[in-house]
Formats: sequence, structure tokens, C-alpha cells
Amino acid sequence: MFNRLTLAGSIALLGVGIVTTGMLSFSALAQDDYTVPRTWDGAPDLQGVWRNATVTPLERPTELGEQRAYTREEAYALERAAQQEVEDDNLPLDPDRPPPPATSLPPVGNYDLFWTDRGMFMPTINGEYRTSIIIDPPNGRIPGYKPEFLAARAEQRASGPDQFDGPEGRGVGERCLLSFGSHSGPPMLPVMYNSHYEIFQSPGYVVILAEMVHDARIIPIRDDHDARAEVMDKWMGDSIGRWEGDTLVVTTRHFNPWQNFRGASENLTVVEKFRRDSEHKIIYSFTVEDPTVFAANFTGELALTSFDEPIYEYACHEGNYALAGTLAGARLAEEEARKAAGQ
Repeated sequence: MFNRLTLAGSIALLGVGIVTTGMLSFSALAQDDYTVPRTWDGAPDLQGVWRNATVTPLERPTELGEQRAYTREEAYALERAAQQEVEDDNLPLDPDRPPPPATSLPPVGNYDLFWTDRGMFMPTINGEYRTSIIIDPPNGRIPGYKPEFLAARAEQRASGPDQFDGPEGRGVGERCLLSFGSHSGPPMLPVMYNSHYEIFQSPGYVVILAEMVHDARIIPIRDDHDARAEVMDKWMGDSIGRWEGDTLVVTTRHFNPWQNFRGASENLTVVEKFRRDSEHKIIYSFTVEDPTVFAANFTGELALTSFDEPIYEYACHEGNYALAGTLAGARLAEEEARKAAGQ
């Protein structure tokens, strides 16, 4: 993760004050007469360190219906609220405070404020303060699942092995084989921390290095998928890219079956677009297609904003005994169940 103060804390130290931080929104970084830079071989230059943390949620609150964007005043109010929440969480606790009632204990969680990197700004996209990352369907919500998929999943859960039988049953993110959530992608979505990427380019290739678990996706610029992908499913899928003007279009198929995006199957295809909008912003969009799982395709769009700092090594599970403790707890629960049954 980056060695840095939280952005809201930095602003407070500079004496700006939390009530004015909305004026520092990344929307102010847009450039009307922007010429996309080029690499030495003439390709649009996407290189640099970028972050996708945002106040904008993945799905739109249902009460907003098909309202695609907030007003500037509404967006600034949401930014200020997010920044204030971090400032409140950062206040020192009173050591003499009484214990909370046993009936209303808050969730403890597994990360304190030091580790989190919440989105506290709402970058604009085409001048809009978006109410959700999902823009299609028009209600800003991910479509539901097909009934036959839900039935098959329920049957599999009822008859399949218990997820606590061994380490192989736990998620790949928990085992630090891949970023949790969908940080490394595709699609590359915000999570609560480690929201940074570094993009590298060389002739015929684009590489996207994700901060979390240092996942590196190598994207060749070519027309066809790797023939080996049919028998060797890769982490983060098999991606191929092409340039459409100044936009990089990436199509990814053949995902490793252990990598699962919201229940998607081996038929998942993700199409991404990267378009440099200004010196400090890339517009990133994605379309998810899986006709055997989702009732319809869906599309999202968010901004990647520049960050002028290096990415530090992410040492996942270093000194972490949680997985062993989880499985040991499962064995103990099984032993207690056998004793209770008189076995």
C-alpha cells in the first residue's frame, strides 16, 4: 500500500478545512483541449500510477431510479460526508468510556483506519457526477440471475463439499492467490483499500499491475486469443487488446474456474475500454457478458485518477494465522457436534 496519510487528513493538516474539500474534487482536473500523449512507438500513452477509489457506489441507490447524475452541490455534500466520516473515525477514543451494551455491540471488523483507503471524492465522467458506476441498465443496477443458474447453484451448495473442509475450499482472495473483490479484474472495481494500479507499455503489449497481491495482467495487442487458453485458463483470464483511435479496447475470456465474478461461468466475457481524458484521468468502462448466468449484459464506467507516488510491495498473509485458525475452528466444531451426537 502507499506510505501516505489519508487524503482528508492531509487536507486538514494543510488548514483547508473539511467544509471546503469539495472544491478540491478531481472533477477540477478535466482539460477541454487535451491531446493524448504518445509512447515512443506512437501508441496512446496510458502509463503511470492510477487509482479508482471513489465515493460513487457500484450500484445506484434504488430510490434514485434512473437518475444518472448528481448536481454539483449534491456531489460535494457526498464528498464532504465521506471525508467527515474518515475524520470522525480517526478521532482518539476515550480510554474511560463505558462498555457498549451487550445487546448493541458494533461489528469489530478486521481492518482499522490505517489500512483502509476509502474513496472520498467523486471524479466526473463527461462532466457528470455519476450516481453509480453501473450505467446500463438505466436503473444503474446489476441485472438479476437466470432461474436455472440459481437452481443449479442451490443444488451444488447442498450437495458439494463444505467450504471449511480444507484450505482449497476458501476463496482465492482469502488465500492471497488473487486480489479479493474484483480489484485486479476484469472488471477492475474499487475495494476498501489498495485501489492503485500501474500501467506499463512496450511495443505490442500493455501491462496492468494491481496493487493488491501485485497481480499483473499482460495484454498483448493482437486480434486472436492465445490458443493455449482453451486448455490453460489463466488468472484474470486471457486478455487481448486493440486500439480504436485513442481508446484501448480489451476483450477477456477463458477465466480460471477458481476466479469467480459474481457467479459467472466459463462463458464470461468482459470487454473493457481505457480512454485518457486528461493528464490526470483515464475513463475506464467495462461490459460484462455471461448469457448462462445473468439475465442481461451490464456496463459500468468510472474514472482512474493519477497518483504521483510509487506502489509499495503488498505482502499478503505475512505473519497471518487467520486461515489456520479458521480451519482449526471448523475441526473443533465438528468434534463438538460428534460428541453431542454421542459418537
